[in-house]
Amino acid sequence: MAVTLEQAQRVGYTCLKALLRFAFMVANNLVAIPSYILYLIMLQPLRVLDSESFWYIEGVLFKWLLAMVASWGWWAGYTVVEWGDDVKAVSEDEAMVLVNHQATGDVCTLMMCLQDKGTVVRQMMWLMDHIFKYTNFGIVSLIHGDFFIRQGRAHRDQQLVLLKEHLEKYYRSRNRKWIVLFPEGGFLRKRRETSQAFAKKNNLPFLKHVTLPRLGATQVILKTLVAPQENGTPAGRDAVIKESKSKGLQWVIDTTIAYPKGEPIDIQTWILGYRQPTVTHVHYRIFPVKDVPAEPEALTHWLYQRFIEKEDLLTHFYETGAFPPLQGQTKAISREMTLSNLWLVGIQSLAFLSGGMWYCIFQYFYHCLF
Repeated sequence: MAVTLEQAQRVGYTCLKALLRFAFMVANNLVAIPSYILYLIMLQPLRVLDSESFWYIEGVLFKWLLAMVASWGWWAGYTVVEWGDDVKAVSEDEAMVLVNHQATGDVCTLMMCLQDKGTVVRQMMWLMDHIFKYTNFGIVSLIHGDFFIRQGRAHRDQQLVLLKEHLEKYYRSRNRKWIVLFPEGGFLRKRRETSQAFAKKNNLPFLKHVTLPRLGATQVILKTLVAPQENGTPAGRDAVIKESKSKGLQWVIDTTIAYPKGEPIDIQTWILGYRQPTVTHVHYRIFPVKDVPAEPEALTHWLYQRFIEKEDLLTHFYETGAFPPLQGQTKAISREMTLSNLWLVGIQSLAFLSGGMWYCIFQYFYHCLF
């Protein structure tokens, strides 16, 4: 089949755009990540004198880095529409966020859609696969205090012990609010067959759009972070959820990510931007922690129910292009998530200016020494 001139021009434009975006991303990383590290090295005396202020500044820098990642997708036309409960209402409370996992782009999507949720991004902790530690962003996550979990049965028990120790050491001392995890333990395409075989063997529902979640990390988080007595109270779906005065984990935010036609965005697409503009849909449901059972068997059932509900939500979305209305609503209400281009340009400019500043400082000391 002959290729028309128009098709050749379109392919050429896409390749050129991808190349330019990749070059910008590399340059962005080369200035932003070292600047983040160097700023924090310079602030080490503050960490000794006033730890709370140090981690506040670190959180602001961390949020800016995540905003840079979000900008790569935002400027490629990869936007987000949100459904369900309004999580801004609990942005100042402690919460555990449970997310379905389809591709590497899920993390980028969360980095984008949580940018406008108050202090959440700078005060959140991520649980992610240990392989992420060896990426360009790994050093940032290590400094921020995220936890890298090693998958596999051989490592499971040890990893849960390490997770508990990590939460006790870093979560409250760094004033973290939200903790994000992917309970499925891997991408949908990699775990679906195994999950379906397990479900058949144990007379559990057959799931196509999600997999059965694993209990371990969720149970450790609840045991470690929930206060002995929880007095958080659920609010109506259409009412603002009042801020709880009790300490400890207050809410579980069940988050479901849906891509049009079930075609997820991966990190390569997010960076290179060769896919046409796409709207990703994110659905939230908020549960008070006091309604989440603590016993392993009951908690397993509760967690399975959340993912069975995710299956129903995604089935409805793929059939209709929208999520179903919440209980008590006659029509589902969506909210288009927006980012300020001026703000994103400002953050990117600050990153490059910081890179230039550090370069000049090193040049000055180099000439002084040699």
